[in-house]
Amino acid sequence: MNYVFGPVPSRRLGKSLGIDPIPLKTCNWNCVYCQLGRTAPLTTGRSEYAPRQDILVEVQQALAAQQSGEIDWVTFVGSGEPTLHSGLGWLIRQVKALTDIPVAVITNGSLLYYQEVREELSFADAVMPSLDAGSAWLYRRINRPSPQFSFDRLIEGLKIFRQVYSAQLWVEVMLIKGMNDTEEALREIATALIDIQPHQIHLLLPVRPPAESWVQPSDESGLQRAQATLGAVAHTVTPALVQETARSMDDLEPAILGIIARHPMQEEELCGALGRWSLDEVHRTLDILQAVQKAQVIERYGKRFWSVAGARFSQSNLSVEPKRKISP
Repeated sequence: MNYVFGPVPSRRLGKSLGIDPIPLKTCNWNCVYCQLGRTAPLTTGRSEYAPRQDILVEVQQALAAQQSGEIDWVTFVGSGEPTLHSGLGWLIRQVKALTDIPVAVITNGSLLYYQEVREELSFADAVMPSLDAGSAWLYRRINRPSPQFSFDRLIEGLKIFRQVYSAQLWVEVMLIKGMNDTEEALREIATALIDIQPHQIHLLLPVRPPAESWVQPSDESGLQRAQATLGAVAHTVTPALVQETARSMDDLEPAILGIIARHPMQEEELCGALGRWSLDEVHRTLDILQAVQKAQVIERYGKRFWSVAGARFSQSNLSVEPKRKISP
């Protein structure tokens, strides 16, 4: 499938069926921590980047193929910013008509100052926007948005959306060591959240390779500061252990590319997700994908992560190791 993937395990959403309506790195932000690499160029206009009917057909097929209880949430989560898809509201409504499974949208929240986007997202059961900074300066430093997107617009959009949205608003904060995990930065975020009043605050860490190699996750003391400063509704969300996610795929190459296009994955974890194939088969296919420039290796924390070749990372992240020898 081109637009639907999973279900994949999630600490927040259980078993989540993902819908990706946006081409890789179609985004209006260029976050320093993004696991999909740098955004170049920035995209600001809404458009039907993928035919909405084609997306819906894949959703119908995926739902029909699953047994009862195999999906906990249907989640719109783009390889960029999903609200840039002009048919998002229609898609949410159509999915809600197909199933009683709740629908979530993971977004940077930048377009919530548009009334039409607020109305579209109002049909979702949970919306998860980002708020990584409590000041305009730090917002520019971390999220690196297109110039037309200001911090004031971001906050205003979140405030208005909270006033009109009746379901769950869960704000995500990606904690970066020495940037937004200091006492001052956290107090600014807390102040910005006073009028937004999200139902939950999810503290995330950049554990996968970030766009910029200097980005480091907050340490335990930073997490404790964040929880103490942001209050009882704040809690740390760690990535779920990836189990086998390619059961329905018949071919190994598209199975690999379908996984790493959305989440750069540590090699050991990737092999586990592809458990229906042997390690030699997986390793051999990975090396072929690297040789034909469909996949790339990223070094992080002394480990090898795999990503699609089109993702742009700081050069110091990219591996130049020779390929492993695979037994015939």
